Amino acid sequence: MKQIQFKLNATTDLHSFDTLILPVFDQGQSTQLAKDVNLLDLTQTLFKQGDFLAKPGQTQMLFQPASIACSRLLLVGMGELETLTVKSYLESLNAAAKALDNTGATNVLNTLIECQPANNDQAWAIYQNTLAFQRSVYDYEHESRNKKTPKDPKLTSMSYAAETTAANETAMNQAQASALGMALTQDLANMPSNFCTPTYLAETAEAMAKTYGFEANILEQDEMIKMGMGSFMAVAQGAHTPPKMICLSYQGADASQAPIALVGKGVTFDTGGISLKPGEAMDEMKYDMGGAATVLGVFEALGRIKPKLNVVAVIPATENMPAGNAIKPGDVVKSLSGQTIEILNTDAEGRLILCDALTYAQQTYKPSKIVDMATLTGACIIALGHQMSAVLGNNQPLVDALIASGQKTYDRFWQMPLSDEYDEQLKSNFADMANIGGRAAGTITAAQFLARFTKDVDWAHLDIAGTAWVSGKDKGATGRPVPALVDFLLEQV
Repeated sequence: MKQIQFKLNATTDLHSFDTLILPVFDQGQSTQLAKDVNLLDLTQTLFKQGDFLAKPGQTQMLFQPASIACSRLLLVGMGELETLTVKSYLESLNAAAKALDNTGATNVLNTLIECQPANNDQAWAIYQNTLAFQRSVYDYEHESRNKKTPKDPKLTSMSYAAETTAANETAMNQAQASALGMALTQDLANMPSNFCTPTYLAETAEAMAKTYGFEANILEQDEMIKMGMGSFMAVAQGAHTPPKMICLSYQGADASQAPIALVGKGVTFDTGGISLKPGEAMDEMKYDMGGAATVLGVFEALGRIKPKLNVVAVIPATENMPAGNAIKPGDVVKSLSGQTIEILNTDAEGRLILCDALTYAQQTYKPSKIVDMATLTGACIIALGHQMSAVLGNNQPLVDALIASGQKTYDRFWQMPLSDEYDEQLKSNFADMANIGGRAAGTITAAQFLARFTKDVDWAHLDIAGTAWVSGKDKGATGRPVPALVDFLLEQV
């Protein structure tokens, strides 16, 4: 993926740039720079004539504008500044990035950072602009698309006329690293499952370890069977592709400091097993490794930022397939923790692989806290749609910290409850628990299942089933929630 060079403390001498991006508000109003270079008459005239009403998300490119030295002037509508919302601001950023896609703009002065929604500062605007424009050059490229013309973005450099403060630099660098992490997450999730196997995920992690100096450890099937990962191995036993437990360790602080553990569900294809899914849209079950892809995307960002903290990744990766030796409804398995599980539905497999990964993470790394993420339940999509991920946990300060980072990055989480009443839905006559709790409160009971394996550690669970990818004509992975998790980790430093 092409990396744009972002710069702070840029000159406002427009001879230095081929393109100026200018925000325009209601009645054609704009920034101080627009006044300084005599552009207000132009924007106000366009507004009065009805040629550019400056609505949020509206753009207009002017080529060879006579009034300034740049070759291009991109006007970006923001509406009324007093009522500008985060949603409309981001819509305008994405529209501006799209408007540059098919132009020859290479060296850009971006003045959209001169305005922000209420309660947000310039560092926030720099973060969001950097994230949006770096993300805009993403293009999925893989050998399976051999006839596709790849995206060829010309944009090379983007400058902000902002002071080189620590806050501004941190925001810019964090945003670009997060965008590049999102690109890796998208690449892995978008890849067909016959290419992106558990082995491929393991090889990706090992390559990252070499690049950034992480410590990698890959557990193989025989080893996991001997260790007693009966729950994870029960899901994997019906697949021909070998399962992997992928572990990465980033050490940016003293070795005595307990790490934060990130655990990501890595079902590289989910048929549902014997409890077979309907055929419609089953191709999208290649995205069921969105949690694993997110963890690797976060580690990509960590490798670039190099914060002073310790983080470990634990990724259980497998396919969930129907086969003669696949687990069946009614089977009972023993997890690594020693707790037994009655399998009532083989399509509730994510929690079965996660519970052993959570136990392994605690036994091996002794983390201070654990955050797991998984495309876990369709019920989460019914509850929250595709705008927010669900967050549940046993430690309110941890949950609050995740929500705060989600709000800051606009990669948002919504808290759902945990309680003994929901936990009762997991009762089984034949094992310590069942792997499903019925139709009611499906997202919550899935988290209640995982809570049984995290009683001795601060833990939060992210259900990203509604946010990890989009369907329809724009089908593809989103890269979420990489930005929120990167911000959360940096706030722990």
